Amino acid sequence: MRLYRLAELTLPGLAVGFVAGVAAGGLAGFVGQPAGWALVSALTLAVPLALAGAGYTMLLINERVRLGGFAPAALYWLVAFPVARLLHEVLTRLVLTGEAGLPPDPLGFLAYQGIVSAGFAIGFLWLHERLAPRWWRRVSEHNPRAREVYLRYAEHARILYEAKERRKAARGGGVRKATSAR
Repeated sequence: MRLYRLAELTLPGLAVGFVAGVAAGGLAGFVGQPAGWALVSALTLAVPLALAGAGYTMLLINERVRLGGFAPAALYWLVAFPVARLLHEVLTRLVLTGEAGLPPDPLGFLAYQGIVSAGFAIGFLWLHERLAPRWWRRVSEHNPRAREVYLRYAEHARILYEAKERRKAARGGGVRKATSAR
């Protein structure tokens, strides 16, 4: 039962990572690659990204990264995304040609993937922040750890909302009426 609850907790990150990988495979098919190649590409990227997404979620639920913070997500994906892409390259080549191999310039490849990882981190964090709290609220009735994480999110949201309202009040309600000179 413990493994089931852990899987339940990490499902949002797993799902976001998997969907991102499948979308990349879909793009391969869209640009004219054969369907089999696109399917292999989708799976060899979706699985590593799903596992990395679940890893990020584990860090989040164990309070190793802060809620809603871009910097921790960016640092995590700075490492995880290039590794996932390298696995994608090696596994795709292995499945399609029968021979494993690295990209021609592995260090350049990893450096480029590190740059791209910032964009991936933004998308991942945005989607994760919208799906995960809703999911944890849904399973919180039977999963005490999900309830705990959901309540942390709710408190975090309350603090952000109150800060926003204080800023709005300090500006005079946020909307200033224009006065016309007559």
